[in-house]
Amino acid sequence: MSTGLRHALLATLLEGEASGYDLAKGFDASVANFWAATPQQLYRELDRMAADGLLQARLVHQERRPDKRLFSLTEAGRAALREFTANTPRPGVIRDELLVQVQAVDAGDEPAVRRALEERLTRAKDKIARYERLRARLLDGRFEDDYLAEAERVGPYLTLMRGLSFEHENLRWCEQALKVLERRSAS
Repeated sequence: MSTGLRHALLATLLEGEASGYDLAKGFDASVANFWAATPQQLYRELDRMAADGLLQARLVHQERRPDKRLFSLTEAGRAALREFTANTPRPGVIRDELLVQVQAVDAGDEPAVRRALEERLTRAKDKIARYERLRARLLDGRFEDDYLAEAERVGPYLTLMRGLSFEHENLRWCEQALKVLERRSAS
């Protein structure tokens, strides 16, 4: 069992009933800034959570398309989420192959490491743009303070802001690392 994925799905379902497809799509838009999972992992975990009584699934018949299952939280799922939020989380750790490559750049393939940094920089820019679009949709023309005072749920906004901060730092660090490597190879 992936306890982190399980709790991320429980938190995502606070928005209401959703199909596995909707969860996978929404997961990518709302939770991917702090928890990554493939659609296959999501579907497996949804089945386990339903078997464990944390979710209920309802079958919806569709014309011209396969039937779909809609998942919603049960009281046991809500209780599991409450219990999870009451516990102190484990400290976060960084496990990043790019950092290992940068650590070894002096003995490695510097052009390949530079390309990897450039790719990370591009991905960070793309994520920032996507997160900013999501932020604009959430705010819907309101000032942040107004949104936070009126919103039914602030958790998704707060995690989105953390994702934005993380990607801005990725961008800054990649730019800095590329400048250092460029200066070294120019001398």
